Amino acid sequence: MPTVRLTDPIDLGTLRLKNRLYRAPVLEGAGGAEDPAAVYARHFVPNAAAGVGLIIQGNTIVCPEGRTSPGMSAIGERERMLALAPLTRAVHEAGGKIVTQLGHGGLFALEAWHTKFAPVRSSPPYAPSPLPLWLRALHRSQTHVLSTSEVQQLVARFGLVAAWAREAGYDGVQLAASNAKLLHQFLSPIFNRRRDRYGGDIHGRMTFVREIREAIAREAGADFPVLLKYTAIELTPIGRGIDLGEGVEIARMAEAAGFAALTPVIADALPNTSIARGEFPRASFDNPGLRRRLLEATGSRVRAALVHVGMFLAARKYPFAPVWNRDVFRAVKAAVKLPVFAVGGIRTPAEAAEILARGEADMIGVGRPFYAEPDLARRFLAAAGPSDTTATACESCNRCIVPQMLGMPGVCYNPGIHKLRRHASGPSPAAKKVA
Repeated sequence: MPTVRLTDPIDLGTLRLKNRLYRAPVLEGAGGAEDPAAVYARHFVPNAAAGVGLIIQGNTIVCPEGRTSPGMSAIGERERMLALAPLTRAVHEAGGKIVTQLGHGGLFALEAWHTKFAPVRSSPPYAPSPLPLWLRALHRSQTHVLSTSEVQQLVARFGLVAAWAREAGYDGVQLAASNAKLLHQFLSPIFNRRRDRYGGDIHGRMTFVREIREAIAREAGADFPVLLKYTAIELTPIGRGIDLGEGVEIARMAEAAGFAALTPVIADALPNTSIARGEFPRASFDNPGLRRRLLEATGSRVRAALVHVGMFLAARKYPFAPVWNRDVFRAVKAAVKLPVFAVGGIRTPAEAAEILARGEADMIGVGRPFYAEPDLARRFLAAAGPSDTTATACESCNRCIVPQMLGMPGVCYNPGIHKLRRHASGPSPAAKKVA
């Protein structure tokens, strides 16, 4: 068979992409902006103009509550989604395609810990089941275990918001079922010990995700592409998480359910930097302004210190490793015919070319490096392929993590990289038009 190249087109259901490079979902920090479309456009339009095949917008919450960072967008009503229509038009005019990620933070939502959001929440954060004792000691917040009827209401809500996304011009949606968010919590035997049809073995725990796919088909149309990012291996300090066998079985069930593409990843049961491997961001905790913001958000020096210690330990446990999700996307690719997305630690054109040439995945995802290098796609797509080991500008320093958690803009906070690119041009004309 001929070697697949990064510049080759690919179909995701009814969605045709001009190449196999995509911007993976990260936090853009647009949720609290007066004009989120303008903020998103400043990120995405330069990426599209540089030739990236697909942009996946960071997690958009399908309810007014449930964000895990103040920088996330939350959709309370149709008008808030339709206000993003200028963004999708600008991306299309720049030659790109755009999908928005839909999800919910569940028990790790802001309403569980943030001093601004916890006192005014309309209900406690959602959970699939009562928390195990070890997690109860860590979480220290009241949670609301969803009843069967409430899960069904959430299923319908995902379908409705997906229909609004199509109306706003998005080319599809991706369900966020990883990174310790609510859909991940339902898939996980750590969090999901339900006795109704949404619990039990992996087939029961997958029911929530399958029913959401069905609801989107009803509300947004059977031809509207729905992608799935999910935890295929779950790391946990106590108990048994999702293993690779279950991760592959989830992929088979997702294929049967009509998903258009899959992104399997390794993630911890607890939210930490296992999903953004790299250095401990010591500079963030040494910065007086960030320390003040973190204290204001957590409301306690002890809780702020726990964030510090938790990130330090996570950086030690999960150091940067090139292509760290290879085992999971390769196993899933061997089990299904659906397009499989690779993501996690892909930093050179050579790594991208190798993954495609070996048939280990069908799409190549890059996330945080787009902060440091908005026109990264141009260089990757023009690269010599397997021989080009030139790394992205991103140094995986993780200085973006703490600001993102606090709702600040999703940009590169490494002053060395910023200095190198300070003479770069501003937003493209298309982005300025939206702004």
